[in-house]
Amino acid sequence: MINVLDSVLESTGQPPLAERMHEAFSERGPFAKSKDFEFRPQQQRMAELVAEALEKKRPLVVEAATGVGKSLAYLLPAVTHALEAERKAIICTHTINLQEQLINKDIPIVKKIVGEFKAELLKGRGNYLCPTRLQRAFHDTPDLFTSTEVADMKLILDWAGKTKDGTLSDMDFTPSMKVWSLVCSEAHACTPRKCGPGSGCFYQAARRRMAEADVVILNHTLFFTLLNSVDEELLPDDANFLFPRDFVIVDEAHTIESIAAKQLGLHVSESSIRFDLGRLYNPKTRKGFLAYVKDDNGIREVQQCLEEVENFFRAIEGSSNFQGWAKEFRVREPDLVDNSLSLPLKRVADAVLKASDKADKESTKTELNDLAKRIVSHRATVEAFLEQSEDDHVYWVEKGGSDQRTMSLHSAPIDVAPKLEEIFFGGGKPCVFTSATLGIGSDEQLGYFRKRVGANRASAAMIDSPFDFSKQMRLYLVKSMPAPATPTYDEALRKWIAHFLDLSRGKAFVLFTNYTSMKQTAEAMEDYFDERGWNLLVQGAGKPRHQLLAEFKDDLHSVLFGTDSFWTGVDVPGESLSNVIITKLPFAMPDHPVTASRLERIEERGGNSFMEYSVPEAILKLRQGVGRLIRSKKDKGICVILDNRVLTKQYGRSFLAAMPDCPVEIVS
Repeated sequence: MINVLDSVLESTGQPPLAERMHEAFSERGPFAKSKDFEFRPQQQRMAELVAEALEKKRPLVVEAATGVGKSLAYLLPAVTHALEAERKAIICTHTINLQEQLINKDIPIVKKIVGEFKAELLKGRGNYLCPTRLQRAFHDTPDLFTSTEVADMKLILDWAGKTKDGTLSDMDFTPSMKVWSLVCSEAHACTPRKCGPGSGCFYQAARRRMAEADVVILNHTLFFTLLNSVDEELLPDDANFLFPRDFVIVDEAHTIESIAAKQLGLHVSESSIRFDLGRLYNPKTRKGFLAYVKDDNGIREVQQCLEEVENFFRAIEGSSNFQGWAKEFRVREPDLVDNSLSLPLKRVADAVLKASDKADKESTKTELNDLAKRIVSHRATVEAFLEQSEDDHVYWVEKGGSDQRTMSLHSAPIDVAPKLEEIFFGGGKPCVFTSATLGIGSDEQLGYFRKRVGANRASAAMIDSPFDFSKQMRLYLVKSMPAPATPTYDEALRKWIAHFLDLSRGKAFVLFTNYTSMKQTAEAMEDYFDERGWNLLVQGAGKPRHQLLAEFKDDLHSVLFGTDSFWTGVDVPGESLSNVIITKLPFAMPDHPVTASRLERIEERGGNSFMEYSVPEAILKLRQGVGRLIRSKKDKGICVILDNRVLTKQYGRSFLAAMPDCPVEIVS
């Protein structure tokens, strides 16, 4: 059977897509007309591989090191294939920064090459304002909102008349969670029928644009959310993932295992149940939908259920033996506590449905029905958690909130590879997984990553960076650094951080694996920074991540202390970042239930969990951290590893083998 692309090629006489990508990224190709173009054979090779994978409907896993220019290397073949084969390209990323780069920078470049096409950025529906719900809520304010919440509503109304984007990110203020929950798009209250063309609904307008788009950009979490909500019976036969005739490019694929584990598991929290019950009736304010419809029976059921929520989660808290500083408690057996919450939740749901039947406004019926479904969902999740109904899942309780007494219940699959293989790598679905860090050094075929995500049948490639690390970067290793558990560690850590900061005159990221250690080190080094007049920026000290980065870039000698989120997805080219200090090898905490269960699974099968999982995962994280340093051909700088295990332990060779090929200096 001749597919659409074959017929296109026959009618146009064009060569295979891979050949055309070779030409497009050549020194004579269309990109070369731009004064900013720099010929990179690595980028050219990646574009060929992506084109071949899409054309032949074969899955591909490709590591493209920093500097390759992977975004354009997959965008041009993806867009060309989408247009010629009349398919939809789904570009799936982890970070907002990359999504914005694709939409604002890379796609306009591709349009200059292939002509006009439709590309849309899709956010989770809870980010979009639904004007229909906004009008309903505003007219019902007397029994739904306090005076403070009414003020919030007026701000949203004013903003709604000005915004073109219609999403939370376009706001210059932060509305209360309760108010926004009643005006944003929700599955049952905001539908194509209720919010059709002309309604001004931002989410439904986005959905219509998605249907017409050639390229859809979204994040990993939303991809799995949409995948779980797709009704397979209603999907056309030619759908691969989310849309008819689509294919997927997964960028920042090094995060896909952890995102998938989270999205494919169970999650319900004390606060989320209280929040939805509070939308029905809040005993303190005496506001809510049940107050609005004057349903006294429903109000009583909510009040009784709120009491049982308190009893149930205090029982959960009392049965969870949190060790030391741990915020997670692994639950190994079903029925951690008696399910005293199921019946009260059922009674609330039943009462809400009865109230809906009596409501005189269709909009009120819709809102009540939606809340009833949420209560039913909470009940089902609590039951599934207590019964541990999912095989091969790990279950745990987590504590949070300002007083560390807000409980939440979670589960995650121990091994996501079978499910990811089913989703992405079975049945000839065209998809590409890519990232700057997928390999663990000597692993040329990316075997470790492919095994973790079920991509054993996918072809694999590693594309080196065009940067000359031998001239751009120097790696320092401190042999005399004491072990973290020893009494002299903290003093030595501060000493060596100061030593290498003096070497680069600030301009550094100092990356920690532990928030407490970072905070204590920052406090102890305040005088050091004051003496030098350098601005010390500390993650978690009140400023959001994007503001810390902006200040770091603007202040040439500033130093940023960061933990997990600064190891990856941060791009600071130029002199501002001339030094990356790794305080400790980034081994995952072995006591987190997900990590512990994966280690146990390897040991049960007769493997060495430390070498087969802990070390490879730490290598990938270290490569991400080190990768913050050199972001362009003009960048120069130093990287420091303040963990002598890379020199004293046999596995340290694996870490060093995964580092860029640059001069190494060992400091005693």
